[in-house]
Amino acid sequence: MHKKLLGIILIIVGTALAIWGYDIYDSASSQVTRALSGDTPIEAWGGMIGGVILIIVGATRLK
Repeated sequence: MHKKLLGIILIIVGTALAIWGYDIYDSASSQVTRALSGDTPIEAWGGMIGGVILIIVGATRLK
């Protein structure tokens, strides 16, 4: 039971983290920065990649 609960929590937190990372990636200031220098904020990549990793780990806990 604890594994399933932990898996659900990880999926929820991972989804929120991925959405937060995408919001940073899609923000107006980030778009201007990407247009001028081509750089993407590290927070955006960290949020999206970290969120996907948490979702995958959470999904493996639900088995």
